[in-house]
Amino acid sequence: MADTSQEQRPLRVYLVAGELSGDLLGAGLMRALRALHPDIEFRGVGGPRMASEGLESQIPLERLAIMGLVEVLRHLPALFGFRRQLREDALAWQADIMVGIDYPDFNLRLARQLRDAGMKTVHYVSPSVWAWRQGRVKGIRAAVDRMLTFLPFEASFYQAHQVPVTFVGHPLAEELPLDDDREAAREQLALPEAARVLAVLPGSRRQEIAFNAPTFRDAVALLRQRDPELQVVIPAANAQRRDELAALGIDQAGGFTVLDGEAWAAMTAADAVLLTSGTAALEAMLCHRPMVVAYRHGRLTHWMAQRLVKTRWISLPNLIAQEDIVPELIQEAATSEALADTLWPMLERQAERRQIEERFKALHEALQCGASERAARAVLEVAEHG
Repeated sequence: MADTSQEQRPLRVYLVAGELSGDLLGAGLMRALRALHPDIEFRGVGGPRMASEGLESQIPLERLAIMGLVEVLRHLPALFGFRRQLREDALAWQADIMVGIDYPDFNLRLARQLRDAGMKTVHYVSPSVWAWRQGRVKGIRAAVDRMLTFLPFEASFYQAHQVPVTFVGHPLAEELPLDDDREAAREQLALPEAARVLAVLPGSRRQEIAFNAPTFRDAVALLRQRDPELQVVIPAANAQRRDELAALGIDQAGGFTVLDGEAWAAMTAADAVLLTSGTAALEAMLCHRPMVVAYRHGRLTHWMAQRLVKTRWISLPNLIAQEDIVPELIQEAATSEALADTLWPMLERQAERRQIEERFKALHEALQCGASERAARAVLEVAEHG
């Protein structure tokens, strides 16, 4: 006899995001899933956006958001404990499917454990397996029933390695408009219409602030020697990051406009953007703003990364375009002098700025595929049919 109670209960989706960028993706996926399948429940780990969509989070997102190879090693015991806790929770809740959202080292191991226990699994956002440690694809094949990728060349890689895959495009390409409005963004943030504006995003994690914000601050000081009226806007990822920035003199008293979030408005209002790598670089591209990507981290972490990473670029705009559009200044190259010298032409030369903006707009259009809905359909397909 069929288990009618199992058939009649809501579909249970266990989602795990490990960073704020994953929280944003997860919220869009949850909205799309509910639109396609209203009788649905969510549980797992997420941030404020996923909570607003109905996620019952089992661990604060901040507890998982650890960066850097060496830094992660120091937190391994806690991470192992979190993964064990989530595995037991997902099984006790009797989830129909687990969706890992980015955060691959943690989520793919959790997915493997749950899949071995009989649960269906999907991973949303491909790790950069095509760029380094390609042997990981064997573990991915054993861990997931479906990989969801943002970029077409990622899907081709998985197809070649016999991993079920769906290319979904990028959900941010749907959320950010093709026709951006710099004037409206400046009015929203009370910024002078005629001023030069620089948006600075030194990272969403504590370690990123520690390693990058002082250099970014010093670069701004050099730029202000060329333009004392330069407006600098910094969207703080959360209250903790705002406090850490203030401790470095990056606050209103230091001549900075520090916002609570509003990263898209800050980038849209800007003439140029200075940021660390990651999803913020993609967001700046989708706001159509010239940018400089700069990244510093621990020396041992950098030494290890140099020997493992094989890709030519680290920023998503360059990876998507497969060409040098965005300057990347990494580790020793990311000095305050180099950042100021690279940013100044972007702030000063309007014609060059418009050329880059048009290039970014074309890439933006190519990524508009209805990503959240496509991802949701793939998740439901796996949950209902395997």
